[in-house]
Amino acid sequence: MPVQRRWLASRLRRHLIELIRLAAPVVVTRAGILTMAIIDAAMLGRTTIDQVAFHGLGVTPFIVITVTGIGLLYGTVVMTSHAVGRDQTSACGPIWRRSLPYAAILGVIAAVACLFGTPFFLFAAQPPAIAIGAGSVIAILGFGAPGTLLFYTTAFFLEGLRRPAPAMFVMLFANAVNILLNWLLIFGNGGFPAMGADGAALSTTLVRTGMALMLMGYVWGMRDHAVFGIRAPLEGGWWRAGSALRRFGFAAGASYAIESVAFGAISFYAGVLGALALASYTLQHLVFALIFMIALGIAAATSVRVGIAHGREDLADRALAGWTGLGVVMLLLGLCGVVLLAYSEGIAALFTTDPVLAIATAPLIALSAYALVADGGQVVVASALRGAGETWAPTAMHVVSYFGVMIPGCWIFAFPLGYGAHGLVAGIILASTVSVTLLSLRFLIVSRR
Repeated sequence: MPVQRRWLASRLRRHLIELIRLAAPVVVTRAGILTMAIIDAAMLGRTTIDQVAFHGLGVTPFIVITVTGIGLLYGTVVMTSHAVGRDQTSACGPIWRRSLPYAAILGVIAAVACLFGTPFFLFAAQPPAIAIGAGSVIAILGFGAPGTLLFYTTAFFLEGLRRPAPAMFVMLFANAVNILLNWLLIFGNGGFPAMGADGAALSTTLVRTGMALMLMGYVWGMRDHAVFGIRAPLEGGWWRAGSALRRFGFAAGASYAIESVAFGAISFYAGVLGALALASYTLQHLVFALIFMIALGIAAATSVRVGIAHGREDLADRALAGWTGLGVVMLLLGLCGVVLLAYSEGIAALFTTDPVLAIATAPLIALSAYALVADGGQVVVASALRGAGETWAPTAMHVVSYFGVMIPGCWIFAFPLGYGAHGLVAGIILASTVSVTLLSLRFLIVSRR
C-alpha cells in the first residue's frame, strides 16, 4: 500500500507541474483574443454610440463563425498529443501540414459568409443604419478569418508538442500592435482617415493575419524541425490522410457551435427583458468570460496530458491526468468565485460609473460565481474525453445540456418564474451542472475500460 501511495503521489505531482506549465501560457493566449476585443470596445467608446453599436453587433456573429472554425481544427492538438505519446515525433509535422490547407479553406468559407452581414442583420430586424454599419464591420473582420484559423491550428500543434509559449509571446506582441493600429485607424491619427468601427475591424484583421504568419514562420524555422518532420513530404496527400484530424474536429466544432449559439440565445433573452437587463447581463458575462480563460487553458493542457497518456496506452495515467485537470480547475475557479461573491459591488463599479447599472450588475456577478465552477469543470472534462479519443459523446452531452436544458431553462427562470436577468444566470448554472455531471460520468466509464 505505501508503494502504491508513493506511485500515485509521484504521478500526481508530475501531472500538476506539467499541467500548470502547459496551462499558464495557454491562458494568456486565449485571454489575449478577448483582451483585444475589450480594447477595441474601450477605444471605440471614445468615439460615438453608433460606432460602438456597429462594432458590437458586427462582432457577435463573427465570433460564432470563428469559434466554430476553431473547434473544427481541434483534431490538430488531439492527434499531435497522441503521436507524442506514441513516441512518433516524426508524424507530428505532417499533422500540422495537413491542418494548414484545411484551416485556410475554413477561413475562406468564413470570409465569404461574412460578406452577407448586412442582409443577415436586416433579416434579424435590425434598424437599416445599424445593419449597414455592422455589415461593414463583419465584412472587414471576415478577411482576417483565414489568419485567425491558421494561427489557432498552429497554436494547437505547439500545444500538442507541449510548447505553448511561442503562441503566448505572439499574442502579447499582437495586442500591443493592435492598440497602436487602433489609435491610427479608429481616430485618424498619423495621417490616416478616422474609420471608427471599421478601423477597429481592419486593425484586428491585420493583426490576426500577422499573428498567423509569425507563428507559422516560427514552426517552419524550429531548430529541431527535422525531429518532428515539419518539412517532410506528405504521404497520401493532405485531404485523404487528414480524415482522422477532421473527424475529431467535426465533433469539437459542433460542440463549440452549440455553446456559442446557446449563449447567443441567452443574450437575445436579455434584450427582450430590456436595456438595463441586457447591459447588466453583458457586463456580467464579460467578467465571466475573462475568468473562464483559466478554464480554457487548463482544458487545453488536460487534453494534451490525457492525449499523451492515451497515445502510449497508459490507461491509469490517462485517468489520473483527466481527474487532475478537473480538480485543479474547480479549485482555481472556486477561489475566483469566492472573490466574485465578496467583491461583486466593487467589480461592477470597475465596468460602469452608472449607479443604476452597477446595482443591477453586482448580484449577477455574485451569482455567476456558481456558474464558473460548473462551466469550467465541464469544458475540462470534455477536453479530457477528446484527448482520450472520444469524438461525438461530448457533443451529444452538450446538445442535451445547452439546447435541452439551458435555452428552455433560462426562458422559464427569466419569464414565467419572473426572475429576469437573475434567471438567465440561474439557467446557465443549471445547464453547466448537468453538463459537468454527464461528462464526468462518461469519463469515469472511459477510464474504466
